[in-house]
This record gives sequence, C-alpha cells and structure tokens, in this order.
Amino acid sequence: MIDDLVSQIEARFGELQEELSDPEVIGDRARFTAASRAYRELEPAARLAAEYRRAADDAEGARELLAEDGDDPELRTLLESSRARLEELEDEIRLVMVERDPNDDKNVIVEIRPGAGGDEAGLWAGDLYRMLTRYAERLGFQTEPLSIGDGTYTFAIKGDGAYSVFKFEGGTHRVQRVPETESQGRIHTSTATVAVLPEAEEVEVEIDPGDLQIDVYRSSGPGGQSVNTTDSAVRITHKPSGIVVSMQDEKSQLQNRERAMRVLRARLYERALAEQQAEVAASRAAQVGTGERAEKIRTYNYGERRVKDHRINLLVHNLDAILMGELDELTAALQDDEKRRRLEEKAVA
Repeated sequence: MIDDLVSQIEARFGELQEELSDPEVIGDRARFTAASRAYRELEPAARLAAEYRRAADDAEGARELLAEDGDDPELRTLLESSRARLEELEDEIRLVMVERDPNDDKNVIVEIRPGAGGDEAGLWAGDLYRMLTRYAERLGFQTEPLSIGDGTYTFAIKGDGAYSVFKFEGGTHRVQRVPETESQGRIHTSTATVAVLPEAEEVEVEIDPGDLQIDVYRSSGPGGQSVNTTDSAVRITHKPSGIVVSMQDEKSQLQNRERAMRVLRARLYERALAEQQAEVAASRAAQVGTGERAEKIRTYNYGERRVKDHRINLLVHNLDAILMGELDELTAALQDDEKRRRLEEKAVA
C-alpha cells in the first residue's frame, strides 16, 4: 500500500513539474496558478517520498550485503535504523496526504466580541484583536478592518491559506488576570468569543435581493430608516435566516453596504457548511457558544505567564510572545492534530 502511494506521489509531482515548465501552461495564468498551488501542496509529500526511497534502498542494500558477507555490526545497525525510519515515514506520508479542508485556501472574516466579564471582557477582545492582526502581519497576510467599535472587532485577513491558519482561533478565549481597574489585586476571569468565517465569493452563495431588508441610518447612533442621503450607516437583515449585519465605519453608504454584504455572505456560507456537516468544529455556533467562562478553547493566565489550549491539552509558558502574535507553535500543533483526526476518520470509513 505505501509503495503504491509513494509511486503515485512521485508520478503526480513529476507531472506538475512538467506542467510548470510547459510554455502553454506558463502563458495561461489560471492553469499556472492552479499548478503552482498543487505543486506547493504536494511538495512536502514528495520530499518524504524521496526520503522513503532512500531509506528503502539503504535497507535493501544492507540486507543483500548481510546475506552475502555474513553478519556485520555496521550493516546490521544500518538495516535496523533504515527499517525504523521506513516505519516512521509510512505514518508521515499518510498524514501529509490526508485530504485538506477545501476552505483552507480562502481569505477569512474574523469577528471578535466580548463575552463574560463586563468591561474587562471588552478590553480582552481588543487584546485578541491585536494578537491576531499581529500574527497575520507576521505571516505576510493583509488585514482589513471592516467594523471596529463598542468592544467588537470585525476584520478580514487576506492571503493564500489564511483559513488554514486562523480557523483554529475560532471559539471562546478565556483570560485570567488582574484588571487595571481592580484596586485590591484580585484576579478576574473574562472571556471573548472569536468566529472565523471563510470568506465566500458571490458565486458560492446565492442571495435573493428580495430576502434582504436594508436600512440606512446616521453613523452617530442607531436611528431608524432615513431618506437623508448623508446617512451612511447600513444595516442588512437576511430575513430567511434572521442574520443581521451592520456597518458604519466608512463615510460612503455604498462602501458600508459592500462590507456588510461580505460579512453576510461569509456567515451564510459558514451556516451552509455547518448544516452539511454538523459535527465540524468550524461552525459558528460551536466556535462562539454563549461566551460563558466554562466554554473555552484556550486560557491565558497572566499570573503564571502561561497559555493552555484545551483542545489538544497543550501548555506553553510564553504568554508575552503569544500576545505579540507568535502563535506558530499552537497553530502547528493544532494542524497536526487535525491531520491525525482526519486520518483516523478516513481509516474508520
């Protein structure tokens, strides 16, 4: 089985290399982009396949020499180490070939809201916003604020593979710290909820204009519908689902409407995914929950300067670095866990 898989990887990787050097493919932007993405995705598996071939050759060579020349300690060690590495590579190759989430390449829309904890929850939501935008910038992604205010933050993260990184941030983030306003030094526990939505294109989500109620009002406050053309804030209600999106950060009503539609499409797309596969943890309801303290994916403990991700029981002692956007260790561990679970599910199926 593994030899067949290695052969398939080698054959496909060779085809992609030929495509990327084909003048016709190079001249076709869409084909070249698709081939380049496929090449990047398969490259880790191709490296493991090449190492598997080398380890197999070493094992076979050592086996033949041992049969011809009798027992030799160095050859015996080479044979045993090659066999051990082959076993490891079998697991690594199967793991890297697990089917990716089809949304992994998408841009994302992130919504951060205060949960339990009053004013401190609003401050914590702001800290999470800074943490995630710093992380995005470190990785070379582009961030775009969509709606910022009243302790809530809605923003887009753009770049190839954004969802594959930030989908793991969806859920309730709990903080344990002494608030600046606490005079007696007591530790408070607060939460903020994060929803990470794959941004949908218009062709992926069909929205009937007749299903929309669009209200405009003054940005200074939530007034009713107005005929005054200076009113730029926009509230869109999707009547079938009850989803309401409001935008008022831009001076132009058209820009606010466009941003609101982007968020609405993302929410509807995510809801459709959740209906198709209710057990997927990326569903917005599962991510956000109610914001109560017990519903958490991660705890940030300021007193002990540590962070614990409860989904994989990973404890790290670099709180300051994480708050500065250095989430690489957590993301890598969560990505590995996702691959292993997908591999287990595939084996059961």
